[in-house]
Amino acid sequence: MFHTIPLAIQSQMERLERIDAQERMNNTPRLLRLGQIPPETGRFLALLAAAAPAGAIIEIGTSAGYSTLWLSLACRGNGRKITTFEILDEKAKLAGETFKAAQVESLIELVVGNALDYLPLYQEIAFCFLDAEKEIYADCYEVVVPRLVEGGWLVADNALSHKDELQPMLRRALNDPRVDALVVPVGKGLLVCRKHGEA
Repeated sequence: MFHTIPLAIQSQMERLERIDAQERMNNTPRLLRLGQIPPETGRFLALLAAAAPAGAIIEIGTSAGYSTLWLSLACRGNGRKITTFEILDEKAKLAGETFKAAQVESLIELVVGNALDYLPLYQEIAFCFLDAEKEIYADCYEVVVPRLVEGGWLVADNALSHKDELQPMLRRALNDPRVDALVVPVGKGLLVCRKHGEA
């Protein structure tokens, strides 16, 4: 999967990595930054998504589409599509441009709006990546987990970089009998949850 990244996708990944690095160096205000995951997190997500069971592949928090590109590699390999939600119009516009330039539009459904308004429509989620404003993490967790299929994954970013802010949600996940969960020290820390079968 990683040995055959199409040139158009690779080019867009590298472009967004340069922009993200420059914004961090310039101390661009947080809401204006791309704020994307590092490449090692992208690889980890793609591996999990590629092995996900049948069901919807969802991303909450598109930004300019960097993590979506990694997930598109998994979808490209197994003939699936990803639905990604972005609440900010300007970032959604950037993401749309990214997907067009990367030639992955056929693999991605970009939804502009609050993911919490749409998640109840999904009854069988196989994989969900959560990387949005931290105040919605707990609500997203409670909506997504009941909708995960057996063996389905919920992965939330910033579990170490925002540990204090996310502590109630992390405690909930790590003690939730519906999932196996742990925090993985990849990138900024990932909460990784896998859904149990029904008892």
